Amino acid sequence: MAVETCRYSHPTDTTEEEWAFAAPYLTLLPEGAGQRRHDLRAVCGATRWMVRAGAAWRLPPGDLPPWHAVHDQARRWLAAGVFEAMAHDLRAVLRLAGGRAADPSAAILDSRTLRSTPESGGRAGWDGARRQKGSRLHAAVDTLGHLLALHVAPADAQDRAQVGRLAAVQEATGESVDLAYVDQGCTGERPADAARAHGMAPQVVRAPEAKHGFVLLPRRWVAERSFAWAARFRRLARDRERLPETVAGLHLVAFVTPVLAKATALFDLVRNTL
Repeated sequence: MAVETCRYSHPTDTTEEEWAFAAPYLTLLPEGAGQRRHDLRAVCGATRWMVRAGAAWRLPPGDLPPWHAVHDQARRWLAAGVFEAMAHDLRAVLRLAGGRAADPSAAILDSRTLRSTPESGGRAGWDGARRQKGSRLHAAVDTLGHLLALHVAPADAQDRAQVGRLAAVQEATGESVDLAYVDQGCTGERPADAARAHGMAPQVVRAPEAKHGFVLLPRRWVAERSFAWAARFRRLARDRERLPETVAGLHLVAFVTPVLAKATALFDLVRNTL
């Protein structure tokens, strides 16, 4: 006797409004293409569920599409850069809605360390400051906390050596960023020259000399808050991927998810006032 699979709703499912915005980015093939066997909206929801719940690719609930379909489609999306494109467009929408220019003039650069796992141990490095082995996510956000660029490197790679890689914010913003806030790990001529080479003036945000306990640092707290938002996605609590590109891509999924919900709520507000 065949058992019929029930379809349950999950908090990570895309709403009608979210899918209306995301579908043009995620539809890499025409709707009538013969290769498509599973609904893209369900696959998108399954990808978000995996990142949010922290489950392995092979362990989704039975009411979601098969794991191999979700895994393969997610890899296609990451390779095509669709979540990065969504992040940039959503950032522009929310900035314009807040009365700001679509492209920022200042960026905050910071990093967080992800502890390694057996899957990622081969490329991990030792972070002496945090006393753990893993990878370090270097990110640049605007003054509202919206993602501009990110890069994954071994944890033993110095922050000052990654400033040049994060200067990709200029590509994402059309060369509009002229000021970059960095932490004390980015002091020195090398990171300053790398920032200036891309048209950005670095400004180091230093901790007070008499620091005792937690201190809220100007500007840098925005990047820390963005990392805290990403930390709610349990798949990103540790580095569980074999490739650094996958780590960066799943962070893009995490950054896009709450911003998409915020943007669609704004769309509903505008629609109701017309």
